[in-house]
Amino acid sequence: MPIAIPPTPEELRAHPVVNREAWLEARKQHLRNEKALTRMRDMVAAERRRLPWVKVEKEYVFETRDGKKTLPDLFKGRSQLVVHHFMLGPGWEAGCPGCSFAADHAEGALVHLENHDVAFVRVSRAPLAEIEAYNTRMGWKAEWVSSHDSDFNYDYHVSFTPEALASGQVTYNYDSHPVSEGTDQMETPGFSVFYKNEEGSVFHTYSSYARGNEEVAGAFIYFDMTPKGRNEDSIMEWLRRHDEYESRAAERACH
Repeated sequence: MPIAIPPTPEELRAHPVVNREAWLEARKQHLRNEKALTRMRDMVAAERRRLPWVKVEKEYVFETRDGKKTLPDLFKGRSQLVVHHFMLGPGWEAGCPGCSFAADHAEGALVHLENHDVAFVRVSRAPLAEIEAYNTRMGWKAEWVSSHDSDFNYDYHVSFTPEALASGQVTYNYDSHPVSEGTDQMETPGFSVFYKNEEGSVFHTYSSYARGNEEVAGAFIYFDMTPKGRNEDSIMEWLRRHDEYESRAAERACH
């Protein structure tokens, strides 16, 4: 994936400085591209809503704080469901830093989603007790359930079986990818969206993976507005879980 290389201290010191009139002229030129991007985003969002759906025929059962629930149960009376495929595998001591970054953003959006006919849930393959331990550490409020005993993660291409890894090829982000020999990386990030009609049928409408997930993390936009940008030499190497910034000892984010 491409990286926006941050400016060096020398480049920052040599950055052009002009009067207000010249700055306004340059800013207006850039505004044309910003408006084009906004129109493109609107077009892509409309195209996304027009995508065909797939009826979910398989029954998926999740472990939750309130006992076993099926996929339709996760809608909580709403017609739309956003699933955050959170990278937390069985036996992990902590969740993926990148997924944790996305989760921080979702917390503030929950009240708005829930009052606009959208349920939100995190799903991980870790057993529920391990999810609860990390969730307590992070202080998040969104529902988080375990798909430990179901095919859900595998069917939506965010987890890979040992057999798939051993084959040397896995499917992620709608393409086939080679697997390095000996790798045990079974989890990947993503989001999936589902719709439930009045008859109770559930349809898979959308999934995003890899950098497609950036749209839900507003801190990226703040960084992109600043002179130093994301200030990274490799993808998200700066990222820490929100309780680890003082120690700077965290693992690097998922790529």
